[in-house]
Amino acid sequence: MIPQMDPSIKLYQLGDFELQSGEILSSAYIAYRTYGSPKNPCILYPTWYSGTIVKGNEWLISTAEHPRRALDPNRYFIVVPALFGNGESMSPSNTTGPKGGVNMPKTTFYDNVRAQHQLLTKELGITEQIAVVGWSMGAGQAFQWASQYPSFVKLAVPFCGSARTSFHNWVFLEAVKSAILTDTEGYCQGRYMEEKGQQPLVGLKALGRVYAGWGFSQAFYREKGFEKYYGIKGVENVMVEFWEDWSTKKDANNMLHMLWTWQHGDISTQPLYAGDSLLSEPDGRLSDRGLGKAGAGSPKDEEAFARALRGIQAKVLIMPCRHDLYFPPEDSQIEKDYMGENAELKVIESIWGHWAGGPGDSKEDAKFIDDSIYTFFNQNNF
Repeated sequence: MIPQMDPSIKLYQLGDFELQSGEILSSAYIAYRTYGSPKNPCILYPTWYSGTIVKGNEWLISTAEHPRRALDPNRYFIVVPALFGNGESMSPSNTTGPKGGVNMPKTTFYDNVRAQHQLLTKELGITEQIAVVGWSMGAGQAFQWASQYPSFVKLAVPFCGSARTSFHNWVFLEAVKSAILTDTEGYCQGRYMEEKGQQPLVGLKALGRVYAGWGFSQAFYREKGFEKYYGIKGVENVMVEFWEDWSTKKDANNMLHMLWTWQHGDISTQPLYAGDSLLSEPDGRLSDRGLGKAGAGSPKDEEAFARALRGIQAKVLIMPCRHDLYFPPEDSQIEKDYMGENAELKVIESIWGHWAGGPGDSKEDAKFIDDSIYTFFNQNNF
């Protein structure tokens, strides 16, 4: 079902899982891995866009190869669940039938977090308050957890991410999506494996090149960070050896599925907070309006966003990077202002941009994040 999956990864069966949209994921499941003893306090550490459980998240967990202070399996029970669409949890690439592949129903952060809540409470028997940490889309899930299950989350640490996808971020993601969809010959309306037996490589290469101008900051390029830290000389070599090498290893439909989740990231779009903003229907189903449609960003939307952030009971440490082009500190300041004293804003002063938050390539930033989380946990008796 899932080729070359790490043997340490387990699958939690959700059965027929109703989504926020009202659609059903038949025989749904999520992948996860645990570290440490379940007798210890639990830290949930969700994956990010295109990230897998071990290769994507383990850099921040203390191991013999890279000792850490915060996410220490000797002190905590660490659970790493994978996003729907990442290729380990239920995804277009590993789902067959009429609702498989490109036809797999779209999933929101709300859906992912509800599935993860079932994993923790029903499968792993977690009853005490937890901490949730995450980078990028993992940060979006940390905000979602804290707002969706406010009494269950004691601490949340979103870094290089947001509680709501901004208009600017949405526009960037449209370019990422278009990179794949404009490769009409290779993409074959999502049926590339059935019709071609291969991924749409032209589109995936283009996706990598779109990402190239965003993942790292202007300062990182200015200071020739790729040459200094990766040994790659010349911008074209950066495009091919780093970005295209990354993007062409992905499944196109998986990337589009997770992209949709990212674009629709907004903790306001749940029945606890949406109110009359039209962000979600009265029965809790997600509205079809989305960020890209007329009327989004209305005063009522903003009121719903404020309600959602003020509904968070957890202590929250928000860590943006100074030069992150996706999630700038200005957006994080808005989140902090709405949350008030429950939130602390701590900026990562780094030229690495979004990559300061992961996946561990910047040793200095990894230490800063680790030290900051360690201090935050200790200050809050966790």
